[in-house]
Amino acid sequence: MKIAIASDLSGFPLKKEIVKHLSEQGYELIDFGIESEDKPQPYFIQAPKVAKALQNGEAEKGILICGTGQGMAIVANKYKGIYACVVDDIFSAERSKIVNNANVITLGGWITAPFVGTQIVDAWLAMSFTQKMEFKKDFLTNAFNQVIEIEKENFK
Repeated sequence: MKIAIASDLSGFPLKKEIVKHLSEQGYELIDFGIESEDKPQPYFIQAPKVAKALQNGEAEKGILICGTGQGMAIVANKYKGIYACVVDDIFSAERSKIVNNANVITLGGWITAPFVGTQIVDAWLAMSFTQKMEFKKDFLTNAFNQVIEIEKENFK
């Protein structure tokens, strides 16, 4: 699985740890930076890089990290086919995939410690849409399809 990842300056320390962790696990990463604290880029420049990588099939999932995760999520969700959720803990990471079928998660470098951040990413990657909620599979699938219909209306 290819995972696209990017951060701004506030998310850079957490991104470094997540990249190291995922590389050690054998994931193929497309790292859009930043590469160092000396070459910062703002969230609104970084988030589109990951969103476009998913749109054009270069990557299957994306991880974005800024100070809170919120700015990255706002920008990423401006791209058709991107379903980005802010996640601050393992439960929200799992549910972002199980309930919302998120193909991008965003984290906050000011909020999440690196050790916890790697656990959050692992939890998200381990889940599939509707897993653990099979009793609501029809509802969740219909809800996601409704989101796609809304997207079609608004992304012309």
